[in-house]
Amino acid sequence: MELSEIWFVLISVLFIGFFFLEGFDFGVGMSTRFLARDQKERTIMVNTIGPFWDANEVWLITGAGAIFAAFPHWYATMFSGYYLLMLAVLLSLIGRGVAFEYRRKVEDARWTNVWDWVIFFGSMLPPFLLGVLFTSMLKGVPIHKDMNMEAGFSDVINIYSIWGGLTITLLCLLHGLTFLSLKTEGEIRQRSAALAKKLVLAVFASLVVFVGLSWSMTDIFEVRPILELIIAVLIVLAVGLSYFFISNKREGMAFAMTGLGIVLTVSSIFVGLFPRVMVSSLNKAFNLTVYNASSGAYSLKIMTIVAVTILPFVLGYTIYSYYVFRKRVSDKEHLTY
Repeated sequence: MELSEIWFVLISVLFIGFFFLEGFDFGVGMSTRFLARDQKERTIMVNTIGPFWDANEVWLITGAGAIFAAFPHWYATMFSGYYLLMLAVLLSLIGRGVAFEYRRKVEDARWTNVWDWVIFFGSMLPPFLLGVLFTSMLKGVPIHKDMNMEAGFSDVINIYSIWGGLTITLLCLLHGLTFLSLKTEGEIRQRSAALAKKLVLAVFASLVVFVGLSWSMTDIFEVRPILELIIAVLIVLAVGLSYFFISNKREGMAFAMTGLGIVLTVSSIFVGLFPRVMVSSLNKAFNLTVYNASSGAYSLKIMTIVAVTILPFVLGYTIYSYYVFRKRVSDKEHLTY
């Protein structure tokens, strides 16, 4: 296995980890506007992700940095071609981060309400826009021989990419609701579980349509037919099991299943791409692959050594932080966010 292939796998893992971890953050942020009945309940909900949200975003930054270092041609084509989309994601995440810190700086209901709306939109837009980005990239965009991407509106915004963004967003919302049922007490816990049960049906339907669109509008079932079919079946099974566990008040297993649904969905995109990193809709010969878009062998070797050295410490710290803040959050605790 070549180092460029290994780095494609590592980048895939980073984005999968981002959607799994930041996914429940996004879900909690979205649910604050329609699940919480007052600002006190919103604060409790925000407190459940208070110790984690900023660390979870690091996975996205690391993934983008890894693309820059390991696949400079991929980075240049994607970040220039999707400039406005990336800018919208960045501004949404910045606004969301500022809102977490500023929402309780002034004891005024209007002040807090404004920042709560920023949290809502800052939690809804990134998963939707990133879903649009990755699914349009999988469908194919106009990339020329010189690796320049010249995409029009319909190349990026089309029925497949919109549905992909919607599916990712719904998965994150469901993931966030199971997280809230796992991390809260009393009425919030009960309402989270009840809403999650209702949302499972919408997520299930959205996934079925997404698989159908992927079959008809992309070549992923031609490139990896058996593997993609297995992944699709596992996704449906994971979502179905989440309903079973929610109904039986096994919040931990329900959270694991919604997380597995996100992991498998994002994995299916990267599995369908490989060995390509971006698909050209103009000519297959213009596809960016792990071979023609990668850095030199020496650069990849040095990066691999550094990654292998640092990664265990990063994973260890992440696991430790989740262990420390493993208890449920209630209104009896200090409301910090």
